[in-house]
Amino acid sequence: MPTCASRARRWVKQHKATPFWLNGVWCVRLRFEPSDRNKHEVVVGIDPGSKREAYTVASKEHTYLNVLSDAIDWVKDAVGSRKILRRARRNRKTPYRTNKQNRARGGIPPSTKARWQLKLRVVNQLRKMFPITGYVVEDVKATTHGRGRRWNSSFSPLEVGKSWMYGELLKLGTLTLKAGHETAELRKTFGVVKCCGDKMSMRFDIHNVDSWVLAKDALGAAKGRPENMQLVHARPLRFRRRALHLQNPTKGGVRRSHGGTLSQGFKRGSLVKHPKHGLTSVGGTKDDRISLHKVSGKRLCQNAKAQDITLLRRSSIAFRPIPKNGIPLPPKGDSFLPKIL
Repeated sequence: MPTCASRARRWVKQHKATPFWLNGVWCVRLRFEPSDRNKHEVVVGIDPGSKREAYTVASKEHTYLNVLSDAIDWVKDAVGSRKILRRARRNRKTPYRTNKQNRARGGIPPSTKARWQLKLRVVNQLRKMFPITGYVVEDVKATTHGRGRRWNSSFSPLEVGKSWMYGELLKLGTLTLKAGHETAELRKTFGVVKCCGDKMSMRFDIHNVDSWVLAKDALGAAKGRPENMQLVHARPLRFRRRALHLQNPTKGGVRRSHGGTLSQGFKRGSLVKHPKHGLTSVGGTKDDRISLHKVSGKRLCQNAKAQDITLLRRSSIAFRPIPKNGIPLPPKGDSFLPKIL
């Protein structure tokens, strides 16, 4: 179970625990057998959204973590662009796979699966830090077109995607669904207000207030105010997948190769340590050199050598703290992560 920051620092000072960072959270690993292993019920409240999504990890007495995540909304355009390029290659003398007409696609559409799979990825990262036993999700409804056409709901990508995610969450613990109007009633019960301003603002009262009331209601809390409103921003990284070449040719009609997720053996987006630039993330590569970026995304250099880099953690999601004013903190050395337990 999570502990207070002062006790964790005392354990580290007394060499009773070793500290480490995990997804923007400062954690400690005990080096001795604890006196007891009793665990409280810990629940994750999830508020899905089209642009931003909220997660709250809480027990009946404490709010441990609030995560505000960006949604994946670029897969549909990427798949459409891939389709256009593939058709164009068939009209040129370019290697391409054989056209497979009238084949059954099956499964979940790529854009739908990527959107709902991100929620499971965030949940699995939270399960590494907290003994989570249940999940509460605000159930979004798909709009059916046509009068009396109930079968439309089974063909909606929204319904297909969320049904798949609900089945995966049931494998991990208990699942509770709440409708949108029920969430609104819970906000009135707890006495909290949801801001109706800019939905893209990084504030607790925009999205995380809903995930907080969902988690607290599932734990049986009848009243109370959020004692922890600090947010951690989760940004899924977009990788340029390997392509045959760039879309636009250079002079002479030459189309150079493009894309890929590895840079000299390092997965792009991984956290690494450089002797000069400190804690950075891996970017692209050119002429046996690697591009390094700040965690915020700003490029630092393009000439780093692979032998000078120390791999810390592979990651496809970038985590960073958000202060109360809603402006992300700039990374500074190794202290860009929030000290949250």
